[in-house]
Amino acid sequence: MLIRAALSRIVTLFLTLCVCFVALEALPGDACTSFLEQDAQDSLLLNNCRSQLGLDQTFPYRIGKLISGLFHGDLGTSLARNRPVAEILAPRLLNTFLLVGFSALIAIPISFGFGIAAAVKRDSFFDIASSALIIMAMAIPEFVIATILILIFSIFLRILPAVSIISGNDTVIQILANAALPIGVLSIVMIAHIMRVMRTSMIDILDSDFIKVGTFRGLSFSRLVFRHALPSALPPALNVTAMSLASLLGGVVVIERVFNYPGLGTLTLQAIHDRDMPVVQATVIIFTATYVGLGMLADFASSLADPSLRRIRV
Repeated sequence: MLIRAALSRIVTLFLTLCVCFVALEALPGDACTSFLEQDAQDSLLLNNCRSQLGLDQTFPYRIGKLISGLFHGDLGTSLARNRPVAEILAPRLLNTFLLVGFSALIAIPISFGFGIAAAVKRDSFFDIASSALIIMAMAIPEFVIATILILIFSIFLRILPAVSIISGNDTVIQILANAALPIGVLSIVMIAHIMRVMRTSMIDILDSDFIKVGTFRGLSFSRLVFRHALPSALPPALNVTAMSLASLLGGVVVIERVFNYPGLGTLTLQAIHDRDMPVVQATVIIFTATYVGLGMLADFASSLADPSLRRIRV
């Protein structure tokens, strides 16, 4: 079953790439019209530009060249910057993965801990208040959360920068200091989704028959929660965690734009504006491959931690 799921996700990656290529082809203009701007009215200049960049080749030839290059590890050359795409992507990829990675390091422990606490103290003030906050965080768009945090921490309190100014020589600590607000936004979104599932899953397990049997046998409540209920509640939570990480890559485009963070999101938007297809295709491949990889990881983790394989041991 895992092999079938892996093949299905690989096909998804290929189809996404094809859809991306076709969608970019359908957009009005190309890299030459974007670069030449007013001079694009001159058909001779426009034709020469397209000939130099290879845009005058047929659609099947160009998509075939793209796929062939991917098999050889070649992402092509940027049309707007005339540099290898891999060279352009490397620092942006590191910045985005730092952003998502540290957001996950903050969000996962908090969401698991608060989800367990809310399930154990069901219907308490803590459970009701945290559930209300979760619903609010899931209902409010990410850019609105970002705006609220900017108003509070950058304008009113003036303790965090509203714009992430990062150079190529900055250390990881300096990058994180300038990216505190975008990390906060992504963490809030991730905590809301994971905590909701963790709470629901724990409540279902705590209400199950095998937990009641353990109670009748005299097992302590802490042992029932952490040794039996928690392992059984982990598979859906792990699945949602992996999917939340994957969805962050979609949300990171908006968040990076709001905070002017130099990551893959801002690079993608600029490449779309410039009609720089090799760069756009490379970022789409990275986003999709990461999503597919995390989905496969979630399937594998769920298969290893199948609740049906758990039994109480006295």
